Amino acid sequence: MAEEKKGWFKRLRGKKEEVAEAPAAETPTEETELPTPGPSPEPVMADASVPSQEPAPEPQEKKSWYQRLKDGLKKSTNALSGGITGIFTQAKLDDETLEELEDLLITADLGVNVASKLTTALAKGRYDKEISGDEVRDILAAEIEAMLAPVAKPLTVDKANKPHIILMAGVNGAGKTTTIGKLAKKFKDDGKSVMLAAGDTFRAAAVEQLQVWGDRNGVPVVTKEIGADAAALAYEAVDRAQKEGADVLLIDTAGRLQNRDELMAELAKVVRVIGKKVDGAPHDTVIVLDATTGQNAVHQVEVFQRLANITGIVMTKLDGSARGGVLVACAEKFGLPVHAIGVGEAIEDLQPFSAREFARALVGSEF
Repeated sequence: MAEEKKGWFKRLRGKKEEVAEAPAAETPTEETELPTPGPSPEPVMADASVPSQEPAPEPQEKKSWYQRLKDGLKKSTNALSGGITGIFTQAKLDDETLEELEDLLITADLGVNVASKLTTALAKGRYDKEISGDEVRDILAAEIEAMLAPVAKPLTVDKANKPHIILMAGVNGAGKTTTIGKLAKKFKDDGKSVMLAAGDTFRAAAVEQLQVWGDRNGVPVVTKEIGADAAALAYEAVDRAQKEGADVLLIDTAGRLQNRDELMAELAKVVRVIGKKVDGAPHDTVIVLDATTGQNAVHQVEVFQRLANITGIVMTKLDGSARGGVLVACAEKFGLPVHAIGVGEAIEDLQPFSAREFARALVGSEF
């Protein structure tokens, strides 16, 4: 006799807590470069004798952050929301629908642990009852918000630190340098004096990119020749920031592949040198994660946390992926503060993380 298919709850109890899938190998990629502004082209003078045939464009209303967040998460939202609608069209909450939902959540990169917790919460008091897709979305949004609320913490500057030293880490292509430039702008707008350090001494393009951000923001950038020792540059930057009384020092680092031990050891050296110069520094060590890498982002946090004592997360490129659920997986696994998220290239597309807004935008649940 064929073996009877296990019920969903039995399968849930027997499910492994960790994903056994090995992370995909990283291939170093160049970060998106910010082009240096060149001279503006000469304006072309219109012929005054010929009336313009084009009506003046109507001014576009500036989108709110939440609307930009929804737009940026559209790929992730469509994958989740569309899947939920397909599962819960005139369907009861039974073993089959719960298993389908769990599979959907896993494929959206929320991870096995999160998917199991969410489906368990959904089943409480609702099992074997009819439920609509909208109800499922609202319940999932509330549960995800509850998971994320404890880690939604902005990146703040402690006035007791002079300077407050923030080390930015992450693999090539995650967007560290661009994120530094955007953070520098926000700190300066808050009235703080900011200094940048181009610690990615292995790539001339990274140094040039940070200098462009420094020029745009009107803040000094500490640099050394290409190939110079990154730890020595960090020491020099801290010393200069102290002497000049900077409120914030943001230090860029070279993109480290988490599976290259010798490169990761250099990052650990940078951390040690800064700590010898200023007791308790760096005051924040922030990992920048690229949402498009999916579950590989979880592995990156594990490795960087071990060697560089990561204190917080910034996730970028949520607008370029249907894998935005990985942010929930990282938050649930590590409990590290999520300081900010990025959904585009503009400065205003990097904003402090809101658990409620993200949870609802992710699953397509309206306020």
